[in-house]
Amino acid sequence: MTKKKVIILGAGLAGLSTAWHLKQRGIEPIVLEKENTVGGLCRSKQVKGFVFDYDGHLLHFRNNYTLRLVKKLLKGNLARHSRSAWISNFGIFSQYPFQANLHALPKPIASECLWGFIQASSSRVNRSQLNFLKWINTTFGKGMAKHFMVPYNQKFWTVPLSQMACPWSDKFIPQLSLADIVNGFFENRANSFGYNAIFWYPEKGGIVQLPQAFEKQIGGVFKNCWVNRIDLKKKEITIKGGDKQKFDILVMTIPLPELAGIIKPLPDKILKSFKKLRWNSIFNLNLGVQGPCQDGRHWVYFPHQETSFFRVGFFHNFSDNLVPSGKSSLYAEVSYSQDKPIDRKKITRQIINDLKGVGIISKKNRILAMDTNDIKYGYPIYDQHYSRATTAIREFLLFNNIIACGRYGSWQYFSMEDALLDGRRVAEQIEP
Repeated sequence: MTKKKVIILGAGLAGLSTAWHLKQRGIEPIVLEKENTVGGLCRSKQVKGFVFDYDGHLLHFRNNYTLRLVKKLLKGNLARHSRSAWISNFGIFSQYPFQANLHALPKPIASECLWGFIQASSSRVNRSQLNFLKWINTTFGKGMAKHFMVPYNQKFWTVPLSQMACPWSDKFIPQLSLADIVNGFFENRANSFGYNAIFWYPEKGGIVQLPQAFEKQIGGVFKNCWVNRIDLKKKEITIKGGDKQKFDILVMTIPLPELAGIIKPLPDKILKSFKKLRWNSIFNLNLGVQGPCQDGRHWVYFPHQETSFFRVGFFHNFSDNLVPSGKSSLYAEVSYSQDKPIDRKKITRQIINDLKGVGIISKKNRILAMDTNDIKYGYPIYDQHYSRATTAIREFLLFNNIIACGRYGSWQYFSMEDALLDGRRVAEQIEP
């Protein structure tokens, strides 16, 4: 048992992973969660017989350690899937990734994309120094940039791509060789390009099964605990209602921008850094419908601006245990921000109309269940201020015995696996 008092704010995957790994080392942390259930955004709910997740959450593993850990926690309640992802564009559905499947596109567009890639491949550019827009053009060529990469990413990020840096892009955007591009130009080929070519998902109960499995082994998770003040001088947190807790080490997994209104005292320089943080938000509509819907497809990307959502996924194709017999379920994601707001009074109807317009659902798919989730913090925006602002904030926090952790705490574009591994990283640096 450690003499230091370790408190973890947030019982999402990063916080739970930190707590679990600390316990493996004999350190008993206290986990405080503001909601009445664990998981953060990695949660599920039941609505009229359908199991919906809070938006789409799939497990992708690059690391054998995390795969073994999740298998151990879920005790067989885990299924492996080969990706069936598609892109809706030019009035057709083509397979993802776009750059590997040019054969499906209208020939003039496919030729423009191939020729543009060849031209870009012959240029020698230090891509690490480019903004995101230039990175796309120099990596994929003007054709692919024009017909998919730029419109999709503009729609997703909601800000001009020329304002963004791209330290995350190599990890999440598949980059293919000329041979791969040429092969995909002439014929349909099975491919495993990208980090998400294989994914895993619980057979029963939805994605919440993973955080709940963590909770069972951790103990010491206190829910309905909303922290509204962190006193750095006293090393004390105040919970809504007045309860106070002293800490030696605070692991912070809640969204980084939230700290600006919680930490006292906060130097002006650091407050200015907080004000420079930007993000997009995600409006998520889940639907349960009558009859079959997009059998076999896992998700579809929508780059064109006239469609409200950027992606639609299909829960029933992750597991048929998530829907009643003879029914289907799906989720649609709309990205928005201060730069690109949405009309919340109209967005649900707009999504449903667009789903019908692009052929995702038909008149036969009578809507039986509906669920919405307005996710304030979607993805951190890596603009020109990102690196300096986040570095200053993390260093300030660490100086005050606060360790930023996870997607939202460290303010990074993380997969679920990344969050699990970041929890392990933090746990390993805390000394008893």
